[in-house]
Amino acid sequence: MSEPWSRISLEQGDITTLDVDAIVNAANERLSGGGGVDGAIHRAAGSADLQAACRQLGGCPTGQAVVTPGFALPARWIVHTVGPIYLNGDATCPKLLASCYRRSLEVAAEKQCRSIAFPAISTGVYGYPFRDATRVALETVAATLPDHPGLQQVRLVFFSADDLSAAQDILRTVRSG
Repeated sequence: MSEPWSRISLEQGDITTLDVDAIVNAANERLSGGGGVDGAIHRAAGSADLQAACRQLGGCPTGQAVVTPGFALPARWIVHTVGPIYLNGDATCPKLLASCYRRSLEVAAEKQCRSIAFPAISTGVYGYPFRDATRVALETVAATLPDHPGLQQVRLVFFSADDLSAAQDILRTVRSG
C-alpha cells in the first residue's frame, strides 16, 4: 500500500490559488455558495459564472460529487461534494464522508485530471471532528487511488498551520497502520 502514499501530499495554503487540474469544493446540497472554503471558491472563480453553472446542475446529494468549470481559478475544474453534517455517534457520517472523497476522485478521473486538491471536508460549520475527518480522508484517498492511475497528485490542503501539523500526525499513524 506504499504506492498511493507517494501520490498524496499535505500542505497549508489557499486552495483557490493552486495550479492543479481540479480543486474540491466542500459545498452545500443546493450548490449555492456559502461561507468557509465554499464562499472563497465562489468568489475566486467568479460568483456569477459559478452560480449559473451550479444552478444548471440542480444540486448534489450528501456523499456525491459533481463538476463545473473552474472559471477564473487556476484549476480547470471544480469538483463539488457535499459532506455530512456531523451528528455524534451517527454511523452514516464516516461512510458519507468517505463517499465524498471517493466520488470526487472518480469525477476527477472521468475528467482526465492528473492533479486534485481537497480542503478538509465537513470540518467547518458541519462540525465533523478534525482528527476523525482527516483519518477518513487519508484512508479513503489511499484506498481509492489504485483504481485511478492517471491521478498522479492528490493534495490535502489545510487552512492553518495547526491543522497541517495535526494532519501530519494522523498521516504517520494511518501509514504505520
